Amino acid sequence: MKILVAVKRVVDYSVKVRIKSDRTGMDLAGVKMSLNPFDEIAVEEALRLKEKGVCSEVLVVSIGDTAVQESLRAALALGADRAIHVKTELETQPLGVAKALKALVEKETPQLVVLGKQAIDDDFNQTGQMLSALLKWPQGTFISSLTIEGQEIQAVREVDGGLETLKMPLPAVLTTDLRLNQPRYASLPNIMKARQKPMEILTANMLGVDLTPHLQTLKVAEPPPRKPGLKVESVDALLDRLRHEAKVI
Repeated sequence: MKILVAVKRVVDYSVKVRIKSDRTGMDLAGVKMSLNPFDEIAVEEALRLKEKGVCSEVLVVSIGDTAVQESLRAALALGADRAIHVKTELETQPLGVAKALKALVEKETPQLVVLGKQAIDDDFNQTGQMLSALLKWPQGTFISSLTIEGQEIQAVREVDGGLETLKMPLPAVLTTDLRLNQPRYASLPNIMKARQKPMEILTANMLGVDLTPHLQTLKVAEPPPRKPGLKVESVDALLDRLRHEAKVI
């Protein structure tokens, strides 16, 4: 079985991003970039399935400019077997990414596609669901536990009321949540080996996909500052303020 894992290069989670002076987006000049944390979990889960003998190959895919090869090499250093870079200078948005992944699925014929539930830069949380719809494959989103036996998947996903257990046949699309696993660190020997692993470079035209963005960012602004809290002397004073001053949202 082959597993395809989609990854994205994003601003490192520890960086406090700055807004451009013209408010057209984030200022990424000199900012540390890294593999999207949810995608890192997806790579880790695919590698664990390979170590269990469930799959024979882990293929990582990323869509973007030349810089995304850095994230692909990071995934290869973790243990992925090979990579595909779909090169584009256009802004990547969920529908275009889902269409490109669909074309790659048809080209590579994996039995399982695993993605992070969302990217921490745009927080769309849409690509996995769109890909499932385009492929007409079953989906499991926000999974926190995964078991594969034969041609059946059992996935536990997190919902507002607790946990929900899903069963579905392969092939399928899964998106990962934080509690699924703890990603490993890449060792120095594996980082060196990653440089020699194959990376195929394709374009959207080669896949027959249009990546033209359909959404336009009009303005980016910081949230309004929160008002400072108030201290009260007693419970009675608190109740009085709640009764007469608190606003219902």
